[in-house]
Formats: sequence, structure tokens, C-alpha cells
Amino acid sequence: MRKPKVIVLRTAGTNCDGETAFAFERVGARTELVHINQIIRKEKSLLEYDILAIPGGFTYGDDISAGKILANELKYILREELESFLREKRPIIGICNGFQVLVKAGILPGNGFKQKVTLTYNDSGKFEDRWVYLRTPEHQSTSAPVKCIWTKNLPEIIELPVAHGEGKFVADKEVIEELKKNGQIVFQYVDREGNLAGYPYNPNGSLESIAGICDETGLILGLMPHPERHIDYLQHPRWVRERHFGKGDGLKIFRNGVEYVKKNL
Repeated sequence: MRKPKVIVLRTAGTNCDGETAFAFERVGARTELVHINQIIRKEKSLLEYDILAIPGGFTYGDDISAGKILANELKYILREELESFLREKRPIIGICNGFQVLVKAGILPGNGFKQKVTLTYNDSGKFEDRWVYLRTPEHQSTSAPVKCIWTKNLPEIIELPVAHGEGKFVADKEVIEELKKNGQIVFQYVDREGNLAGYPYNPNGSLESIAGICDETGLILGLMPHPERHIDYLQHPRWVRERHFGKGDGLKIFRNGVEYVKKNL
């Protein structure tokens, strides 16, 4: 069986591309770091790959707003290629800055490249760099089951680190109700017992404590926490004290994406 091929898209200011590529390689994928200019110049094509990953960082310095310039490149320069990628039901993951890119391009939550939600400045007014607890889809009280292919069989609560200054999820009430109805709320910030809670458990003030969403197909995932920074137990800051052993909580997310490709593409 061939190895699924992952494009880790990078540009000026991307700084989590190597870790994201390594995480995919750990679960059996082939990865390639590709600068967006290579796609724009037609030296590479998104359609050469099975999975598109947009990693964290500060693309173009987040000079306009976090992820906005890269979002515009995807929306206005590479839209036709992206639409073909989506039509062929190939998975996409956007992490931190990548999540910001996906929502500002209108790829998430999915509405024909029309932006419906945003990620804005943290309520704390500062960069938040901390570990958080996340409640996973199967354990949320939504009116529809979450069908995200990236989150199958995760435990009820996982731990991942965040590192962002603009991570507050904001949307109109009607949009949030639509996300609930469609089962598109994938991760929520919670306390250690799994209850919705305020700062610092919700590090940015996101509405409904939303930390990650998917599109209606379940193939596109965006999340602010960094799964690539917890793929091994040694990366957990309390692994000795709390006897954390085995694989890190983030590794399963990458494995799910790769397994989907193996079974369906």
C-alpha cells in the first residue's frame, strides 16, 4: 500500500512546518515542505498530494491580522486548485495560524469561500503560551454527532499546548447555533474535570469555549491548540509527576487523517 502524501504548506513566517511534517511521518505518511510560491509558479500542485496541512506560525508577520495574507493568496490566487482538491474529498488540517488562515479564507466553516467566523485578539490582551484541556467531539452535548475524520476514537479529554495572541473564536449567535446543529464544533476548552470554564482554562475567551471546528463534510479541521507538540509522552510537562507514558494526545489526530486516506483515496 502506498504511503499517503502530505503537503505542509509554508510561507514567510511559518515556523511549525518541520514539527507538523514529523508528526505525519510518525504515522506513516510521506511529507513535503512546500513554499506557496512554488504552487503559485506552477512548480508544484496541491493535487499531487492527498492531505493539505497548514501549520502554525506568524505568516507574513500577521501584519494585517493573523493569517489574513495567506488566506487571501489561497482565496484569490489558488482558489481553483483548492476547489478541485476539495471536490476530490482530500483532507485539510489547519493548526493555529493555519486555522486562522482557513477561517479568513472562508474555507471553514465552509460557505463557498465566504468568511462567517473569525479568530481575534485574546481577552487577556497578551500572548497565551500554556497547556489546555480539550473536550472531544463524541462527549459534547450538541444536537448532531460530529463527523470529523480527524478526531475518531479520541479520549474524552485531551491535553495540548496553545501559543497564540489571536485565538478568540467569534461568530454571530446564528452561526454558532448552526455549527452546533451540524456537529461542527470539534474541540472545546474545559477544566481538568471536563467542565466549561473561564480563564485560564479558556485561554482566549472564545465564545462557547470553541477551540476547533470542522466543515460539514468532516474532512477539514481547524484548531488553535498544537497537536504536533504533543505526539510523545516526553513532551508533556508533567509526564514524570503524573506518570504520563505512551503516545501523546496529538498523534492520534494525524493518524486519523492518514488512515482516512488509506481507506478512501
